Amino acid sequence: MTTYKIAVIPGDGTGPEVTVEAVKVLKAAAGKFNFKVDLTEFDFGGERYKKTGETLPDSGVEELRKFDSILLGAIGHPDVAPGILEKGILLKARFELDQYINLRPVKLFPGVDCPLKDKGPDDIDYVVVRENTGGIYTGTGGITMKDTPQEIAVQSAVYTRFQVDRCLKYAFEYARKYGKKARGKGKENTLALCGKTNVLTYIYDLWERAFHEMGAEEYPDIKREYYHVDATCMWMVKNPEWFDVIVTGNMFGDIVTDLGAITQGGMGIAAGGNINPGGVSMFEPIGGSAPKYTGKGVINPLAAICAMQMMLETLGEDKAGAKVEEVVRFVTGNKLRGMGAGKMGYSTSEVGDMISKLVAE
Repeated sequence: MTTYKIAVIPGDGTGPEVTVEAVKVLKAAAGKFNFKVDLTEFDFGGERYKKTGETLPDSGVEELRKFDSILLGAIGHPDVAPGILEKGILLKARFELDQYINLRPVKLFPGVDCPLKDKGPDDIDYVVVRENTGGIYTGTGGITMKDTPQEIAVQSAVYTRFQVDRCLKYAFEYARKYGKKARGKGKENTLALCGKTNVLTYIYDLWERAFHEMGAEEYPDIKREYYHVDATCMWMVKNPEWFDVIVTGNMFGDIVTDLGAITQGGMGIAAGGNINPGGVSMFEPIGGSAPKYTGKGVINPLAAICAMQMMLETLGEDKAGAKVEEVVRFVTGNKLRGMGAGKMGYSTSEVGDMISKLVAE
């Protein structure tokens, strides 16, 4: 029987509350599908920072390397200035553990309100593969003559062919395994590059050349398309059913995935993965720590449960992952009154209990 070593970082605010429910469902899936989980909890987050001044120390990174995967609750504390925890924990983990893929499914579940007129679950069901460790977020640049009329600020987007190629390879493989044809929802699997070749003529020239070269040589079975990022945002609202798998750079991926999350019902249902295909990956709900709801038992745990479901798929437990998603779809379509905090008709723990029971059946 396979045993997976899972690091659990509950984090801040409502993070611990939703993480408990995700772990509950994880244990139910392990029992049902004949694998084991060895869980170790870490206290990285706002409270630890307030006590020790530490965010994610180098020793913590080395500890995390020993695990098969990481389940994260949320990072963000009202008593800690914005950016300290995010850079010191989230970005440090992504960069130090080389989690070079950010995977964001955009799925509208049955029963979830969508702000787009006449769009349903069959229309909003695609995935964005975002390059996660390069581009403009690496901090290349600086400020000179600060606080003077001549102040200069430079922040450069930098990509190597190596970074682009490995992201594209992951995206092509993902489209082949999980694209619409593979899921019985279309005639072909499609991978679309989202860029801005008409303005960012160096960066996205590199991306586009690499995209077509790799596709033609190694993935002739995958249909290739290209979309400008501004057009992508328009079509995500007007015609989301056009999309299958989208691959893009770090900044554009950050923007389009938050737009996608709103179309799928909001941050409370959106999940994401920071993935190193050959190393340690980290999975998290996207909605943040929501400190005003801390301890009230009203926060929606579905994003955390869906993040755990993504973790199962990445670990290779496809049957367990498919079962968890099936149960979440049933619960959103038949049990919950709404997705917002306090609007579900059930408490946080009751939702976790319900899903755990159905997964175990």
